Amino acid sequence: MTAAQKTVIEPKKLGLKPPGMFKVLLLNDDFTPMEFVVMVLVRYFSKNKEQATQVMLRVHREGQAVCGIYPKDVAETKVEQVTAFSRQNEHPLRCVMEEM
Repeated sequence: MTAAQKTVIEPKKLGLKPPGMFKVLLLNDDFTPMEFVVMVLVRYFSKNKEQATQVMLRVHREGQAVCGIYPKDVAETKVEQVTAFSRQNEHPLRCVMEEM
């Protein structure tokens, strides 16, 4: 076997990493009704009533809670949707995203 026959070519790694994931959180305030928070969680985060109630209580007790984990563009859209819906209904509910 010649040297050329022994050469193994390995594929070059491109160094691509998967897109970053972001946590979408709701923040507690003293004005938004708990029922509204539950409605937001059902409507925008596909929670059932029981799951939404548990997240809402975590927001109430701990000041914030994770609603879901998404790629950046999905997380941005969720934040915009929740913020717009809250303002349309005259509630100060804050929705933010944090990189994981």
